Amino acid sequence: MTPEQDAPDRSEAGLETTTVLKLGGSVVTQKGTPETIDAGALERAAEAVATIPGRVVVVHGGGSFGHHYAAEHGVSSAEGTHDDGAIRSIHGAMKRLNEAVVGALVEAGVSALPVHPLSAATRAADGTLRLETTPAAAMLEERFVPVLHGDTIVHADAGATIVSGDELVVALSRALDADRVGVCSSVPGVYDADGDVIERIGSFDDVADAVGASDSTDVTGGMAGKVRELLSLDASAYVFDLDGLEAFAGGGDPGTEIE
Repeated sequence: MTPEQDAPDRSEAGLETTTVLKLGGSVVTQKGTPETIDAGALERAAEAVATIPGRVVVVHGGGSFGHHYAAEHGVSSAEGTHDDGAIRSIHGAMKRLNEAVVGALVEAGVSALPVHPLSAATRAADGTLRLETTPAAAMLEERFVPVLHGDTIVHADAGATIVSGDELVVALSRALDADRVGVCSSVPGVYDADGDVIERIGSFDDVADAVGASDSTDVTGGMAGKVRELLSLDASAYVFDLDGLEAFAGGGDPGTEIE
């Protein structure tokens, strides 16, 4: 595919629609093997992204890149480090993954540009995320596709902690007034207590028994935190797997709708 032949027209009517899409780390990497891309899945995902009209922001998780080094150094969204070597190690792995994701998107005809949260985000002492979204907004205005990723960020009184892709999706969706939000994960949607995919979630009470308890700060530890955060958005959000990505890209309603 070349941009001139097959990429969607982002310059006309569709440009006013903003989509924020997360590609889970478990989708684009082989999580069991450190620093291993799932080349087939990444290519397939990139080709689907290339068909999304309008403004598009992509966020990807850490998969076998960032998570491996974060675990090695004992760093999480709550546990920080002042070891600059550890910070560079985690960030360096995520930059390598980001380069692969951007490269696949470019190959598919997407005008993708990297945005590294280490240089664009911080946490306050209470854990509140502060993300500078002006560069991403400017990229969208110039018809580029910003590509962000989970990363280490400086955290007041804690050195540096992890910002997850899920947190970035929520922050970007709010700041950029997203129309549609997609979370492409390793599961086809949010499961109910019987293991069936729930079609629509309108409140956390609808699924509390199935996804488990979660407090409002749980944004990296599982489906409960993901559902809570997505429910807080004005835009409709969808959780689906790679098989549902093409339908989402085409304006469909795959997996579980959260609104």
